[in-house]
Amino acid sequence: MRAVHAPLAALGTAALLVLSPQAPASAMPLTPTDPAAAYDAPADYYQDAEGRTGSELKAALHGIIEDSEALSYDQVWDALKATDQDPDDSSSVVLLYSGRSQSADDHGGGADQWNREHVWAKSHGDFGTATGPGTDIHHLRPTDVSVNSTRGNKDFDEGGEEVDQAPGNRTDDDSFEPRDEVKGDVARMVLYMAVRYEGDDAFPDLEPNDEVDNGSAPAMGRLSVLKEWNEQDPPDTFEKRRNDVIFDQFQHNRNPFVDHPEWADSIWP
Repeated sequence: MRAVHAPLAALGTAALLVLSPQAPASAMPLTPTDPAAAYDAPADYYQDAEGRTGSELKAALHGIIEDSEALSYDQVWDALKATDQDPDDSSSVVLLYSGRSQSADDHGGGADQWNREHVWAKSHGDFGTATGPGTDIHHLRPTDVSVNSTRGNKDFDEGGEEVDQAPGNRTDDDSFEPRDEVKGDVARMVLYMAVRYEGDDAFPDLEPNDEVDNGSAPAMGRLSVLKEWNEQDPPDTFEKRRNDVIFDQFQHNRNPFVDHPEWADSIWP
């Protein structure tokens, strides 16, 4: 039986104000007194993965997180209002790439509105917005419409020109580099998708690789860079709370790399 967490409201506003999502994650290391610890996984959630490494660990994690509740693409709008809520303003969300706080209701297709960004580009595997990978909120994030368009379906890598409407992000012809404060978030979302979707259902087997310009192949790069980002930008309170909200309120599964970033190196040495 899945452990039920205390309501988020009971944790108090202090738990949500400890670390701004705009601040570098390295600004506050996790300690036993850090409120981020309130968002740890239930003690028995990963018991089937204990002691495993490599492909066995990946298989065990897949078995744990594939048991999830799927959302429709319309339901994603309201889910993101909860998962990406601005800790300083409950009526707003924090946009992934720009870091801008914006009214949660100001979403749509307008140039300055926010929309639903597929961090694992939906064309990589051609799953579109189908219920499943196309609506999995572990990798769907609110982003500025124009910035989302600039990222397009590019793989992740370093370099390029700075994005006008999202300082700190860079892009070139075949890749996109997010700002430092969310580099680890992006890496862990990509790795989650690779474990969650293994081709044993109606969807493609998603895998990271060390390439860019993957096109419609069910692959996302660049793995070596994503692993570096995972280490450089460890999970902060905002990301850990987001993982918990998805677990408690929506899909009822977790991103194992938010709970255990070290597993990335074990699965992809």
